[in-house]
Amino acid sequence: MADQENCKRVTRLAVKKRAAEEAMQQLQPQQSKKKRVVLGEIQNVLPSGNQGLDENQKLGVETEKQKLKPKRNVRKGKVSVKVTKNAKEEKDSGIDLGVKSDDPQMCGTYVSDIYEYLHNMEMEAKRRPLPDYLEKVQKDVTANMRGILIDWLVEVAEEYKLLSDTLYLTVSYIDRFLSVNAINRQRLQLLGVSSMLVASKYEEISPPHVEDFCYITDNTYTKEDVVKMEVDVLKSLKFEMGNPTTKTFLRRFTQIAQEDYESSSEQLEFLAGYLAELSLLDYGCVKFLPSLVTASVIFLSRLTLQPQLHPWNSALQRHSGYRAADLKECVGILHDLQMNRRGSALVAVREKYKQQKFKCVSTLSSPSEVPGSFFEDIKDH
Repeated sequence: MADQENCKRVTRLAVKKRAAEEAMQQLQPQQSKKKRVVLGEIQNVLPSGNQGLDENQKLGVETEKQKLKPKRNVRKGKVSVKVTKNAKEEKDSGIDLGVKSDDPQMCGTYVSDIYEYLHNMEMEAKRRPLPDYLEKVQKDVTANMRGILIDWLVEVAEEYKLLSDTLYLTVSYIDRFLSVNAINRQRLQLLGVSSMLVASKYEEISPPHVEDFCYITDNTYTKEDVVKMEVDVLKSLKFEMGNPTTKTFLRRFTQIAQEDYESSSEQLEFLAGYLAELSLLDYGCVKFLPSLVTASVIFLSRLTLQPQLHPWNSALQRHSGYRAADLKECVGILHDLQMNRRGSALVAVREKYKQQKFKCVSTLSSPSEVPGSFFEDIKDH
């Protein structure tokens, strides 16, 4: 028999399950209702002698009617709280709109030093996953299974209204853990939820509880299982939890890209956020530094919205530290993801950014091929 796969996938459309449970909830209107959702099939692409994984496994996801939570503005040396509808929308989107000049990260006095520090930090070996850990370390986990796990975590993060920073850190923790610890496929989902638990505690004001992460795995794992894996993750990463991610550089690079941008700045921000989340799904992007992925995201976003113009300029090159030629390989991967030429079975990010609140940016399409001339050295000043 094929091995049973414990990594279960959440789909967006909820269907009502368990009539008895629904009846109980109707009798107790004060209690929050729980949403049950259907799972998709998970394919195993392990080479040589490994059969496909079982399908039609089911998973419960609890989505309570939550009160509006405070929105944290993450700034160097400053944390403020807003309790407004707009703040909730900003948190849901994971996009930082309306950057203010009093933000140290965006202030000219500090920005160069901050981003030089972040760039140096992202290159530290202890904060980087191995670029080929699936080939060198893992025996029972494939790139396809990694993609399915992260696709599922994207939806979990959206269900619980987690900050996008939490999602990016979660993926970073997963890749770094898998770079030094071989695990079997049955524990891959456990690693995913435990990593998200750690990232939530690091980023969120009100992180989900351990019991919430047990519930979304349909209680496949106990509270003790999740806590033990949480300890393993922390020890494996030597408690180095604050490493830069693609999201870390996104706000700054987007601001620079908008300086000569004529159309809606929000559309550019949402599109950049969409492409950045697509990059999380693809194992091919693990080898790139987060800042390079971010620069490639900006390159492709500008190409998509203004295909007649060169997507790179001297300001972006100067502030990012990358020439257009440096981005060619990563842009190619992102372009294939955007054009649905790879990762086509992973739909969570695409569906998320089809929503009107994100201006439906996942429906946009860039030119079928990126002109080679766009990767040549720029001439402008």
